[in-house]
Amino acid sequence: MFWIVAAAITALVTSAILAPIRRAKGGLGSGSEPAAAYDLRVYRDQLTEVERDLERGVIQPEDAVRLRTEIGRKVLEADRRLSQAAPATGRGGTVWAAAVLGIMLAGGIALYLREGVPGAPDMPLAERFAAADAAYRARPAQAEAEAAATPRTAPDLSEADPDYLAMVDQLRAAVARNPDDLQGQQLLATHELRLGNLAAARDAQARLVALQGDQADAGQLMQLASLMVEAAGGLVTPEAEALLARALALDPSQPQARYLQGVMLIQNGRPDRAFPVWRRLLEEGPENAPWIPSIRAAIIELAWLAGDDEYEPPAPVAALPGPDAEALALAEDMTPEERQEMVEGMVGRLQDRLATEGGAPEEWAQLIGSLRLLGRDEQADAILDEARQRFAEAPEALAVIEAPGPGAGEGVDAGSGEGTAP
Repeated sequence: MFWIVAAAITALVTSAILAPIRRAKGGLGSGSEPAAAYDLRVYRDQLTEVERDLERGVIQPEDAVRLRTEIGRKVLEADRRLSQAAPATGRGGTVWAAAVLGIMLAGGIALYLREGVPGAPDMPLAERFAAADAAYRARPAQAEAEAAATPRTAPDLSEADPDYLAMVDQLRAAVARNPDDLQGQQLLATHELRLGNLAAARDAQARLVALQGDQADAGQLMQLASLMVEAAGGLVTPEAEALLARALALDPSQPQARYLQGVMLIQNGRPDRAFPVWRRLLEEGPENAPWIPSIRAAIIELAWLAGDDEYEPPAPVAALPGPDAEALALAEDMTPEERQEMVEGMVGRLQDRLATEGGAPEEWAQLIGSLRLLGRDEQADAILDEARQRFAEAPEALAVIEAPGPGAGEGVDAGSGEGTAP
């Protein structure tokens, strides 16, 4: 069936390519002639008609001379165009075009026979799932994956602060003397990672998790899993997966663990299961989260592989505006009245922008929360009604706007300026 379909498509493409060439050659024996030949016969008939009119006395001799001159120029132009078109009436151009097309088709078939698998049967969905499960179970262990990973180059510490390097050396010595110190292991893992010493950071984090035992939290487990994945060259090994499972059991919303879970599913041929995980992460945001760029780069292709070829990712939501360092510094030296005036100005600018340009649901929630903090409940209710009209066909956006408490936006307080994102 594949070869029948391929042959039919090839025939259609070949016909489509050669059709305009055949038309340009005058139909290859269809009996059509160039337009210049027809024009030349018309002009010659016109010259004959001028001579007849002159003999009958219909036109004057000077008019006959003028007409002969004008028609003569047209005859020369038509003859020139006919001479240019004459070589194209042969079959040589078409033969060359067909030859080039044949070479391209033959090359495509040869490439497929060499790189493709012509005799491979179609793989049913159940067999694909079985192959994915086999790949999942055949993953290398952590030690094996690390041994096979590309060796990392030693970090360049030539420009590092000598005092900082000396402090890290002292920390290493202190942890070596007291390896059961939880705080020491945590600090060592943090600073080793900052210096680019991945293996040392992984070892310190593993020691920390081991000391914590069942008391290790989701963040500590996720951090160890992430370091193990990086040490394994990006592969989520069974040991790293077990840590991710523990982290998600403690905190099902842990975003980094969910992201790595999606990576594992993709690596093992299950885009259908990875897509809903990454889709939810993308919808939850925030946009400046470190995992969002890689999800955005792959989510459309992942959706297609999962069978959802109509998926459209949500548009990026810009971070909500907040006070800059200068505004915060000024607010510290202000009186309560001056600070209140500054806050009123920030709220007013946000309100004007939303009224003229619109904004994200989070910004509407921020404005409503800010107005309530300022005691302007009636105005907040009016803006809430307007937001409900704007987002009437977006239930998810309305849920953000109408969520109570922090979900509705912390608003703008008198000490921090224009507000913080929820």
